[in-house]
Amino acid sequence: MELQNINTFADMLSSSPLTAGVTLLIVLLMFGTTFAVGKGRHKYGVQAPAVTGHPVFERLYRVQMNTLEWAVMTLPCLWIAAAYVSDAVASGLGVVWWLGRIAYALAYAADPARRARGFTVGALAFGALGLVAGGGVIRQLIGV
Repeated sequence: MELQNINTFADMLSSSPLTAGVTLLIVLLMFGTTFAVGKGRHKYGVQAPAVTGHPVFERLYRVQMNTLEWAVMTLPCLWIAAAYVSDAVASGLGVVWWLGRIAYALAYAADPARRARGFTVGALAFGALGLVAGGGVIRQLIGV
């Protein structure tokens, strides 16, 4: 990578502190779900590498996996939106996604039937991030 490209990337990162903060919140959420799975393994006697056993452990595991699956798609959209649209818009949608995922995680762990509201909030925020990011890229490509 050329030095100019590295500097441009660093400038984009440093000009998006809100998005960087949301990214750290998402990382913290992923850590929290990982920690909950580890704690669940111990509490319910589910030995690695097993991912089945006690129903509460299985719910904790699914929360972790589902959160990771969605984070892999959300984080690139978050940063593309920050780079091509704005730090405030990207971070705002990112916080909505994060809050939706927290609601999903807490509801799913307590009662899987209650997970839909948090899931829907997160999915809609992800969709909005994707549309915003895609719109920003298209605007850049056509020179608007």
